[in-house]
Amino acid sequence: MLSMLVLAMLTLFVLNQYAQTTLVNEIQESSQEISKAIQMSIEDLTSEAETSRLTDYLIKAREKGINEINIINTEGEIIDSSDPEKIGKKRELKKLEKGIHAVQRPVGGAVLSQKPYEVVVPVIVGDEQLGYVQINMLLDNIRDIQRANFVRRLFATGMVFAVGIALTVFLARRYTTPIKNLVEDFKRVSAGDLSVTIPVESHDEIGEMAEGFNNMVDKLREREALEKRLYEAEHLSRVGQLASGIAHEIRNPLNYISLAIDHLKTEMLPCCGDKCSELEELTDKIKEEVRRANYMVVNFMNYGRPLKLRRTHIVYSELLAKVLPVLQDRLLEQKVVIDQQIPADLPMLWIDGELFRNCILNFVNNAAQAMEDGGKITLGAEADGENVRLTFSDQGSGITAEDIGKIFQPYFTTKDVGIGLGLAITERIIREHRGEIRVNSTVGIGTEFSVYLPLEPLSA
Repeated sequence: MLSMLVLAMLTLFVLNQYAQTTLVNEIQESSQEISKAIQMSIEDLTSEAETSRLTDYLIKAREKGINEINIINTEGEIIDSSDPEKIGKKRELKKLEKGIHAVQRPVGGAVLSQKPYEVVVPVIVGDEQLGYVQINMLLDNIRDIQRANFVRRLFATGMVFAVGIALTVFLARRYTTPIKNLVEDFKRVSAGDLSVTIPVESHDEIGEMAEGFNNMVDKLREREALEKRLYEAEHLSRVGQLASGIAHEIRNPLNYISLAIDHLKTEMLPCCGDKCSELEELTDKIKEEVRRANYMVVNFMNYGRPLKLRRTHIVYSELLAKVLPVLQDRLLEQKVVIDQQIPADLPMLWIDGELFRNCILNFVNNAAQAMEDGGKITLGAEADGENVRLTFSDQGSGITAEDIGKIFQPYFTTKDVGIGLGLAITERIIREHRGEIRVNSTVGIGTEFSVYLPLEPLSA
């Protein structure tokens, strides 16, 4: 509003200055024409010549507002006029007002101007008065200038306010639209959608509100993540307590079943004759299912209880020689080949052998399950300064970018079998060894897990 006021005042000031200049110039030109008309009339009055120049002069003088010129003698007779019909007519000298004054329009006459003016100048030579010069003026030019100035001021004022209104509407929409969007985003957040983020596009109050809103949403996300982690921790604690309570109750029957299967294979199968091979295959499957159920129970127990590391120096190739034969039959069935690329001079690992054995089993099992049509699993190792890097590569289907951040979460699995604790337990064991796991996977090509472990024992 202040800008509109200043702009309107400035515009009106400029237009007024222009109108004043034009009006002054017009008045000066009209005054010059009046002076010229008086001078010419005096010359005609004092001259003995009978010719009159008033008619010819009036043709040009009309453009400057002079409508009629009369020369009157001392007896009131019009002796010369720009209107030849008035020559010889009488005028009452008492009614002639000296100077310039407005006159009334004749009734029924043409309306040529709002206010016609009359100028009466006495002509005196020496001490003798020779007569009068009467000039009738129609100040139409001055009136047109004033009218044009009024129209210009009115138009300029209207334009200033029109621009001001348009600017006000623009600014109102510019500020109300973000506020309306902000209200909608608040509603979404209050409904539980914490994915809302407002772009900060300015540094004014709206920008500060958007930045504060984003900070609030970030804190809500952190709180939601913390609550989720607390819930998971509580849930895992309960699972651990449950696993500790029922682990022995489950493993004892499983051990009995496994021993019973071994007894049946030893004592009963030789007596079965033609069905010996069929029954042997059946008992092998039962034993494998028992082993798998026992492995799941072990996973529960390992994840639900604190880990107690019993570190020793272990040769990695020797550890692989103990672990891989356990998986040999299954790998052959799935047409999976293991390629060991372990350097002979690899330093010994400072690890808990039993716990790390589970890690190797999980890596190899996951790699084999990712290759449904068979393939090669490559086990590599290299020393890197104070750490050793162990790699487990496969030629499987790979892991999507969406799932790669979830594979170490408890109970997350994309397989039809399993409970999703294998990699979670493996990650926990590596972390307890002060190590790190990195994953590099390409969908359709394969996956590589890299395990980084410190070589030297940690000081107490």
